[in-house]
Amino acid sequence: MFFQPIAYDEPLFRPPGEARSAILQATIGCAWNKCAFCEMYTAKKFRSRPFTQLKDEIETLAKHYKGHVKKFFLGDGNAFVLSASQLMPILDEINQQFGRLQRISAYALPKDILSKSDQDLRELRQSGIKLLYIGIETGDDELLRLINKSETYHTTLDGILKAQSAGIDTSIMILTGLGGKKYSRQHALHSAEIINQINPRFLSTLTLSLPYGQEHYEVRFKGEYIQQSVKELMEEMKLFIENLHVENVIYRSNHVSNSLALAGTLSKDKNTLLKQIDEALAFTPPDLMPQNPDIL
Repeated sequence: MFFQPIAYDEPLFRPPGEARSAILQATIGCAWNKCAFCEMYTAKKFRSRPFTQLKDEIETLAKHYKGHVKKFFLGDGNAFVLSASQLMPILDEINQQFGRLQRISAYALPKDILSKSDQDLRELRQSGIKLLYIGIETGDDELLRLINKSETYHTTLDGILKAQSAGIDTSIMILTGLGGKKYSRQHALHSAEIINQINPRFLSTLTLSLPYGQEHYEVRFKGEYIQQSVKELMEEMKLFIENLHVENVIYRSNHVSNSLALAGTLSKDKNTLLKQIDEALAFTPPDLMPQNPDIL
C-alpha cells in the first residue's frame, strides 16, 4: 500500500497526467453524478469541504511533498463547480505553502466554466489553474441526451472556448463506443466536429467500460444500445481521427479501457495513427468482443 500523507475519501480518481501530483479533495463526489456511463462516484454524495479542513491538509501535503512535486490536482469529480470566491482561498493557500508550481488542475463540466465570469476565470488562471480536464464524451446532441450528460453541443463548446479565452488549457476526453452500433457514426463525426472547433491542448479517447455488465448500462441508457465488437470500436476511432483537422493537439488513447494504444500529435501524426489502426484492424477478428475490465 502506498503511503498517503492525508486521509482520502475513497475511491480517489485522478487523470493519468496527474500521477506525480499532490492531490486535494476540495469536493467529494460529482455535483451531477447522473451520467448513464459513469460509476465513479455513485457511492458518494456530493459535498464541498470546509476551508479549515482543506487548509490543514494543504499544510500537511506541503510538508510531505514540497520540493518534490511540480503539479497539484483538485478532486473529486468536478471541483471546478466551486465558485471563484470558494476556489481563490484554496489556491492562495496552495501557492503560499508550495511556492512555485508548474500548474494546478481539476476536473470540470462545461457548465462549471459558464457559471464564472471572464474576470473570474482570468483571476483563477493567474492563481495557478492552468489546466481543466473535461470529459465531454461526445459531440452529438442526441447521444448527450441519451446518456443524461446535462450538457449540449453548444454549452460544451461555449464553456471550453470561454476557459481557453482566459488562458486555461483544456484536456478533452471522448468515450469510444458510448452509443453502441446504432449511434456510432454520428458519435464519431460530431465528436470530431466539436474537437475541430475547440482545438484543445490535450485530447484522449477512452472506451466505454461496463463494470456492472451490459444490462446495467442498458437500463440507464435512454435509447437502443447494441454493444460493438473490438473491430467496430477501432473503426469508430478511425472515423473520428480521419475527420479531425486540428493543430498541435497532444493525443493519447493509452487508457486501460482501450484495445489499441495510440499516441501522437495531431495533425502531424494523423496519417501514422490511421496506419496503426488499419494494421490492427487487419489482425482483429470481426467477432472479438471487448473484455470490459473493471476499471473502478
